[in-house]
Amino acid sequence: MDDINKTEAGNEETGRRENNSWIKRNFNYECYMTFLNGCYSCKWEAQQKKKPRRPLCCCSLREQLFYPWLIMSFFLSIILLFAWVETSNEYNGFDWVVFLGTRIWFFWSLVLLSVLGILAAYTTMLVVIGFLLCWEKNELYLHWYHKIMVLIVIMLCSLLMWILLTFCRERWLTIGLSLKVFAPYIHLSSISAMVLLSWPVAFYLIHLEGEARMRRYQNTSSERRRNKWCNMLTKLRVLQVVVGLPFLLILLCLYVVPFGTYSPCVQEKDKLAPKPTFFGHRGAAMLGPENTIMSFEKAVEHGADGLESDVQISLDEVPFLMHDYDLRRTTNILEVMPNASDKHSSFFYWNFLSTLNAGKWFADSRIKPFFNMKPLSKADRERARNQKIPKLSELLEIARKANKLVIFDLNSPPRSHPARSSYIRLVVRVILDSKIEQHLIIWLPGSDRDYVRSKAPGFQHIGRLFTIEQLTKEKITRINVDYKNLFLNGLKEYKAANITINVYLVNEPWLFSLVWCSSIHSVTTDNLEVLKQINHPYYFMTPNFYMFMWIFLDILSAVFIVAIFYSIWLRESQSEKILQGITSYTETPSVRSLHEEVLKIEETPGV
Repeated sequence: MDDINKTEAGNEETGRRENNSWIKRNFNYECYMTFLNGCYSCKWEAQQKKKPRRPLCCCSLREQLFYPWLIMSFFLSIILLFAWVETSNEYNGFDWVVFLGTRIWFFWSLVLLSVLGILAAYTTMLVVIGFLLCWEKNELYLHWYHKIMVLIVIMLCSLLMWILLTFCRERWLTIGLSLKVFAPYIHLSSISAMVLLSWPVAFYLIHLEGEARMRRYQNTSSERRRNKWCNMLTKLRVLQVVVGLPFLLILLCLYVVPFGTYSPCVQEKDKLAPKPTFFGHRGAAMLGPENTIMSFEKAVEHGADGLESDVQISLDEVPFLMHDYDLRRTTNILEVMPNASDKHSSFFYWNFLSTLNAGKWFADSRIKPFFNMKPLSKADRERARNQKIPKLSELLEIARKANKLVIFDLNSPPRSHPARSSYIRLVVRVILDSKIEQHLIIWLPGSDRDYVRSKAPGFQHIGRLFTIEQLTKEKITRINVDYKNLFLNGLKEYKAANITINVYLVNEPWLFSLVWCSSIHSVTTDNLEVLKQINHPYYFMTPNFYMFMWIFLDILSAVFIVAIFYSIWLRESQSEKILQGITSYTETPSVRSLHEEVLKIEETPGV
């Protein structure tokens, strides 16, 4: 009888160990498992009893074959979400491109961001719930609704990935630049994340080790059972290697990764270049309607060093300011002359263009041109409503009075336009007539530079992404380039040749910080109000501070990870000793015969 009591005590000890989980102690375990199974398998019935776990896998072969597709959808959605978040500087350009195709202005970039966020959250939820079910030794069964959705996520993400790789390759350059800025912080954060990840990894590896020891201890002389246990031990060791080796390799890579990384924002304070100067893109496009007098005056008020614009030529040869080729987006042409709304803006006379309203779209529209722009005051809203299309001469007058630089894209008129062959001379004449000092004009158009130099020798000529040889040949010492192309092609060469660099279009503070740390001279921006207030580059750190944080976190993380592994091993080893004592006792012949008698009695009907 004492033997039976000891055996029952051993069974109780084993059951106590199996049920000694944090979730079971603190929550209603039945509700918890019902919730997990309901979300994963759409089975919302209360789980009265856990399904027995399979030897090495908690799901059928069909589920094993489908699970890699779930993991693929998870990684695809996370990568796309990360890529889109990191390219936030390009959102306005993306919205404009979609507007050209749909004729509807909306924050399409935010719509896509929301969709990608939902897909990433959905796949992450399925992966996490699947892990929790495995943790609780439940058999996995992903409902076919989820399986269809996972396949849809894979197809949609693959399509978006193909579009980005085919038509938006430059966005990947932006991602690379963001990693240059955030690399030190991602490195330090990843080490901290590995410390947190070491807990489940240690628990799983030590649990497998304990199971292997128990099987080795229970081995018998039977050849058949011995072969079966040997195969099981081999599988357990393979699982340990599959889980533990990648964790160890990733951790070691993180410990040494600073040797192979470079970030412009990690440098000595005395080597930091002066703060870049600013060109207001179409004025101050977040403070007033783009390419209007209000916008340029706002840019001057907020300390812009130069004014950037776009010049078109009217049918009666008046240079005016307009970015788009038609008037739909920034004027009320649809109200005044809807049948001519698709017509090129250069095919209208100035008398008509001067009557159009160029500010109501900015002041009264429910959808603003920038999702992060501040609300307008009552006075600014009223002022914006009354804006008209300005002439180039009006911009030059503002720049002359404020002593500001002027740079503009000069769009050549269409083929049948009367000023098609003379628009360069026409614009030069307007500039000279404005009496603005010639050194304030930064001449960007590449046509007829010899004529421009002869008529206006004081203009500062600026090129695009030309070679050093071409710049030297044309006697150009400044360039105006897209920031993505500059960092990819020859930034060091331009700096070595003492070329003054202006990059566009820089709106995000992190990107402006990268430009500052890279010793670039000026930027063209819509976000003038915010960037002007930055007095020190974000994410800047000295090499000594980064090295201190790197070594400190390496040592601290190693200590924590060793402590976590040791504490879990100690707890598991204590439990194993108890179970081994119980197992060795219950395997004696007398106890085994008593077990058989008890089982017979329990199986007898009516007992």
